[in-house]
Amino acid sequence: MMKFEEVLHEAGDFGKFQILVLALLFIPRIIVPLHFMLHNFLGLVPPHHCAISAQDSLVNLIEDGRLTVSIPKEADGTFSSCKMYSEPQFHLLSNSSQEDGNISSITQCKQGWQYDHSQFLSTISEEWNLVCEKKGLNQASATFFFIGVTFGAVIFGLLSDRFGRKKILLVTYIVTALAGMSAAFSKSYAMFAVLRSISGMSSSGMGMLSLSLGIEWITVKNRTFTGTVIGLSWCIGNILLAPMAYFIRDWHWLQFAVSAPCVLLIFTWWWIPESARWLLANRQIEMAEKVLKKCAYVNGKNEYTSKVNDETLKKVMTAPNSAKFFSYWQLVKTPQIRKTTLCNGIVWFGVAFTYYGISMRITGFGLNVYLTQFVYGAIEIPAKIGTYLVLDITGRRKGQAWTLIITGALIALTAVIPAEYGLLRSVTSIIGKGFSEAAFTIAFLFTAELYPTVIRQTALGYASFIGRIGNSVAPLILLLEDIWFYLPSIIFSVVPIICGTTAFLLRETTNTHLPETIDDIEHRGMKAANGLLQHETELQLMPVHQNGELAK
Repeated sequence: MMKFEEVLHEAGDFGKFQILVLALLFIPRIIVPLHFMLHNFLGLVPPHHCAISAQDSLVNLIEDGRLTVSIPKEADGTFSSCKMYSEPQFHLLSNSSQEDGNISSITQCKQGWQYDHSQFLSTISEEWNLVCEKKGLNQASATFFFIGVTFGAVIFGLLSDRFGRKKILLVTYIVTALAGMSAAFSKSYAMFAVLRSISGMSSSGMGMLSLSLGIEWITVKNRTFTGTVIGLSWCIGNILLAPMAYFIRDWHWLQFAVSAPCVLLIFTWWWIPESARWLLANRQIEMAEKVLKKCAYVNGKNEYTSKVNDETLKKVMTAPNSAKFFSYWQLVKTPQIRKTTLCNGIVWFGVAFTYYGISMRITGFGLNVYLTQFVYGAIEIPAKIGTYLVLDITGRRKGQAWTLIITGALIALTAVIPAEYGLLRSVTSIIGKGFSEAAFTIAFLFTAELYPTVIRQTALGYASFIGRIGNSVAPLILLLEDIWFYLPSIIFSVVPIICGTTAFLLRETTNTHLPETIDDIEHRGMKAANGLLQHETELQLMPVHQNGELAK
């Protein structure tokens, strides 16, 4: 039996063909964070106060005077956003203006709100008055999006293992474009929430499939580089969102602007090849032969096009029943994959829980919202590059474990640094965020390598689903500050340490071939139990000549 890695090496393991594929898949990976982080701008609440009715008695007052007699002040001296006086309190204009107005006359806003448009022309908060008693609906719109993301990971992961990566990727392009652009013209909050949920579902699938499809066209030695390059697209998307939001300050057009590029993706889809691994694992020999010949031709391996045929590809090891439909049951059906699924789920919860927990606890660097968004994206780039430089040295397992453990330790350190050392606290938090980003980068690559081709997307869907649960729980933990100020910090530091320790129970995948079938994993587990795996791994790690023979 032959391994797919041997076939792909003959056709060109990292040539012009792979570069073209990665370039085409890099674009959707840039668009995904635009959707994920969009609520940071759509849902911003501009400064506001109750609308003041036009009264003859107020005509001659300047704006500050009108506010003084109409709007009560909070304890910090700012005008209330959600309350007003039922009658003007003219006595507050006198020298005794420090006195409170008539408390019994304070009431809720009667005629809506007046918003400050100096920074934003419009947001959904203003569109549907999602402030004061409705402010929970504003946060709910982000929740609806991530509910869609959660189910999208499950649905599209399963469908892509059943019908192929390329077909389902096209579906995600179309749905994201239609739902995203339609959301920009929503006539009601309910319509907006539903369409955002749908775009969350499809954009989640788009990000997951573009990663997996790229990885499956890469051999062992270039997989770390590929995973890192694809991961950098997320940082670029985060960075690009800042100038887009700065120049497009109306939420309708901003929503439209981040969704419209998906229309262009539909046209680039024609040049994206189906995963040859998936085709062979599902016994679609003729299609696999076609795409592998195209790969060889583009890579200049013309001698390979004459050698590849049905008989050659049938030698690639696949399970006899590999064309059957695989479901999530396969993730827990057999012992080795069941262990991997349990431990990997714990790791993913910790990765997502910690990443979004840190992101929400870092309040910025005293910069405006646009510059803060830019910095948040930029500081992740060194983390990803550092991950690439050390990941093959440390290994996936140790890298995953220690990035989480160090993140937890830095969160604990940040909590005990006195508030007067603000700069030190900020630097420590930023470094912690960098390690949490490194943990996220490793998680995607590690998961893709842990599972066989026949259920790889299903496994990524499951992992992403668990991660989104972590996303949802993280903001709830922040509410525990009302019970004890340090409680959220303790939880955010303990969880990644526990989850990072769990990563040590996963098998190492550095410099090993991607498994194609479930039997690959189970037989590997049996060999490990019998003490035979170490010798096999040592052979895999030995240098290999270009012709595939072991170096002397």
